[in-house]
Amino acid sequence: MEHVKLYFDRPGNTLTVWFGDPGNEYVCEETTDEVVLIKDRDGRVIGFEKLNFSVAEPERLSVIVETVGD
Repeated sequence: MEHVKLYFDRPGNTLTVWFGDPGNEYVCEETTDEVVLIKDRDGRVIGFEKLNFSVAEPERLSVIVETVGD
């Protein structure tokens, strides 16, 4: 995995995270926790969307990335 893409849609109150190519989206599967899993043709999860996502001060939203292992 080379890139992680984050999209915060303030009017739609969604946060979408891609760790695969968005062009490979084939099917989506909603879970019971207002999370939609985005899968490719092989059934691998390549992203997810959190529904009803909001933050008190979206202009101050920041992302911290931590890698573990090699």
